[in-house]
Amino acid sequence: MVKIAISGATGGVAQEVLDVLAARKKHEIILISRNIIPTEKLAPGVTSVQTDYKNEEELVKTLQGVNTVLCFIVSQSDPGSVSQKVLINAAVKAGVKRYAPSEWASSGFDHMPWYEGKAKIREYLAELNKENKVLEYCLFHPGLFTNYFARPYKTSEHVVAFELQWDFNGRRAIVIDGTDGGSINFITIKDFTDVIARAVEFEGEWPLVGGIRGDVLTVEQLVALGEKIRGPFLVERVPIDDLKRMSFKTSWLPIADHPAIPVETRKEVAAGMVSGILQAVNAGAFSVTDEWNKLLPDKKFTTAEEFLTEVWEGKP
Repeated sequence: MVKIAISGATGGVAQEVLDVLAARKKHEIILISRNIIPTEKLAPGVTSVQTDYKNEEELVKTLQGVNTVLCFIVSQSDPGSVSQKVLINAAVKAGVKRYAPSEWASSGFDHMPWYEGKAKIREYLAELNKENKVLEYCLFHPGLFTNYFARPYKTSEHVVAFELQWDFNGRRAIVIDGTDGGSINFITIKDFTDVIARAVEFEGEWPLVGGIRGDVLTVEQLVALGEKIRGPFLVERVPIDDLKRMSFKTSWLPIADHPAIPVETRKEVAAGMVSGILQAVNAGAFSVTDEWNKLLPDKKFTTAEEFLTEVWEGKP
């Protein structure tokens, strides 16, 4: 049993991880959030603390006796990464052993300015341990959740499947012309949360980079899988130079209805997100290493084809 703190605890991914950890009934869990979390909604062994992440000493008190901090603070809601830096400082002062920064996605951030805060925290943690190891931490890289391609069907309790430029429901895709589009690591939320729970209980030292390799497909292979499962796709191919210049034209754009993106800006940012994600994937940002696969060799992962075939079977 270890004492765990989960910050940014009301976000979808954080809640998925919380459910799995709480179900194991092995740990004392503290939820740290800007929002008030009603006590009646908490599982046995789970408590909550409200904070604005401004009072470092209060966070130090909250983190007393905590072994592991899992951070899910959304970088877009933390200008300058100020809140996460305060949390890291408090963790060090409180004697926390392990810290997982708010990564939980790509291995690289090129072409995705909305992930700028994640890059800043990588730099901050590296500087913290520059002379000697002050805090053990791991950059967890799961890639992309396979569940997103089940939209609009619900395949997880808390994570919202937002629209992407590879749309199984609409049988359509936007891809880069003349390439395979780059590779993406796909992992189901169920497999992801299982690995995180096992990582919390892992007795050895965490790796600095923590890739979780599920099923790797190129964009072209993903589209081919979509057509195998769903039938022919309308595939629109865009020259990469047009993406870079933001001068590309397509018959549709996915509207990223992610909770972190304000409703009033979703149409405005759609083209930029398509351009950024396509270029990022092509540059290898969603390819991940396999550190946790090696540390948990008995873990079996569900393939994208297995998961999506089951989801879409019999669907119109």
